[in-house]
Amino acid sequence: MTFKIIQWATGGVGRAAIEGIIAHPELELVGCWVHSEDKTGRDVGELCDLDTLGVVATNDVDALVNLEADCVLYSPIMADPALVARLLAAGKNVVTPLNWFYPGKRDVSALEQACQAGNSTLHGTGIHPGGITERFPLMVSALSSAITHVRAEEFSDIRTYNAPAVISDIMLFGKTPQEAAASPMVGFLGQGFGQSMDMVADELGFDSDAQMNSRHEVAIATKPIESPIGVIQPGLVAAQRFTWEHTVRGEPVITVRVNWFMGEESLEPAWNFGPEGERFEVEVSGDPSSQVTFHGWHPESIAAGLIRNPGIVATANHGVSAIPYVCNAAPGIKTYLDLPLIAGRAAPGLSR
Repeated sequence: MTFKIIQWATGGVGRAAIEGIIAHPELELVGCWVHSEDKTGRDVGELCDLDTLGVVATNDVDALVNLEADCVLYSPIMADPALVARLLAAGKNVVTPLNWFYPGKRDVSALEQACQAGNSTLHGTGIHPGGITERFPLMVSALSSAITHVRAEEFSDIRTYNAPAVISDIMLFGKTPQEAAASPMVGFLGQGFGQSMDMVADELGFDSDAQMNSRHEVAIATKPIESPIGVIQPGLVAAQRFTWEHTVRGEPVITVRVNWFMGEESLEPAWNFGPEGERFEVEVSGDPSSQVTFHGWHPESIAAGLIRNPGIVATANHGVSAIPYVCNAAPGIKTYLDLPLIAGRAAPGLSR
């Protein structure tokens, strides 16, 4: 069976998702939403440096809502819950890396109603959050008993992230420490990571305290540092570390952390990635304890990352791989705990 797919937005994740959709034997790209006028009316293949695909990009939301399709891979910069509800009510399943990993006690009644009205399913997935923070820790946890702590952590050189406006205006790199202290990323990312931690806590049975802890630390440049947003001058923010924790009676039991640096030189404090370099880590402390390190999701160089970042591709692929399972699921918001094991597919030419 072939599922008809609409790709919503053609940023880094969107372009990688289009590649994944084309390569997937069960999926067919039939529509694509774009934000900017200069992309409207152009073939999607042209926008993604691919061969002509015969699908024309559009910013006409009504046309795409009414287009016959099975699923929308929804990946703009920020989610619009009202639009997601509209897509669901129109009978389109939605897979997204932006939210709804594990809503829990959060009010998602409007989205649930939309799912029931459209006989559709909503699934949030990615890699961090959306994999490293819940899917892989839960998988690894099955090998341990008497679990006392779970950690999921990212170590990345943010110079390979080709989104200057996001780096400067949202992440607040290149700002003063005082300006960065007001970073919206603590709350913005905390929404997603909080859901991930809730999933792990609920499934493992931790009696978590009501309040999630968060910390935001920065390092400043001691010398001028070249970056995607221009030269970061001494005294301005060139590295950031965000930490979120679930506790039981004040003791940390789940820790999620991101370490985003503009390289490892000329920083104060003198942070670095350590001997293993850029990576993702999952650690489960119990009997026995396990630690899993993921390499391969970081580019070989800054220049390569600005063209195609494997971490962005992995985020997109996790969503693309989920589409057939989501399309076959019962209506409603579904998490990893509700779906079968999600797997990728063999490369074209190697598949049945």
